[in-house]
Amino acid sequence: MGYIDIKSISELLSFFRFGKPIHPLIAIVDLAKVDRTHREPDASYRLDLYSIACKKIEGSFKYGRTDYDFSEGSLMFTAPNQVLSPGIENKVEGWAIYIHPDFLHASTKGRYLTNYTFFGYDTHECLHISEAEEKVLQDCLANIVREISTNLDAHSYNLILTNLELLLLNCSRFYDRQFLSRARVSNEIVERFERILNDYFFQSTLIDSGLPDVKYFAQQLNLSPNYLTDLLTKYTGKSTYEHIHLRVIDKAKQLLWSTDAPISTIAYELGFEHPSHFTKLFKNKTGFSPKMYRNLN
Repeated sequence: MGYIDIKSISELLSFFRFGKPIHPLIAIVDLAKVDRTHREPDASYRLDLYSIACKKIEGSFKYGRTDYDFSEGSLMFTAPNQVLSPGIENKVEGWAIYIHPDFLHASTKGRYLTNYTFFGYDTHECLHISEAEEKVLQDCLANIVREISTNLDAHSYNLILTNLELLLLNCSRFYDRQFLSRARVSNEIVERFERILNDYFFQSTLIDSGLPDVKYFAQQLNLSPNYLTDLLTKYTGKSTYEHIHLRVIDKAKQLLWSTDAPISTIAYELGFEHPSHFTKLFKNKTGFSPKMYRNLN
């Protein structure tokens, strides 16, 4: 499958037929004014940009192989190199900020902003915001527009970045609200995760299957790894890896208590490729090496 690669703000605005860039590394776009008539059917494009988009879409929007409906309006985030496939029939309203990585990587504060985990969420994990919340974001947006529309000076970068930071901080706050307001659905996901985790470690040996990773559980639950970890952290206080490690340690203790198997054999049965990695994890979590723990019991 071929992609249309868009590597700069100027290439993006040209593709949108939206005019010339005001700032070389950041652009604010009125999505209702984007010209989509020249796009080929089923075309996909890949942006080398960060994006934050508040969209209300008529028609479907494809992410990967799945179509999603955003007729009610949603806030979507993408990191560089994600593939998007909006159809030419889509009527889109709203706004979007597009940011070249060079803009963020130019400072410690900018690099910190790339750590917001929702840039790695799938499209169906988008943020649904109220009118009052959108107004808060639009105030930040207006400040950014004002800064990039005037002559750039020594303060411009920091002022743009500060307002971008405030916008993302509010988005993080609104996502926390969304997690809490969807408590029933979120609790169901936690329960399903725990069942899948239990089933995985119920196997008599993990020599062939190996230790599971976050991606495995995310795929089982049809979620992105970032979203799953954030949800578990909000509702259980522990990340996905912490849950996996706790289950590994529980099973390791059982094997250390109930068998005389060598430590290396137990490590392999738990899915570790190297016994030293098992010993390091066990000591980190319990304060004892596996051998010391066995001798205590």
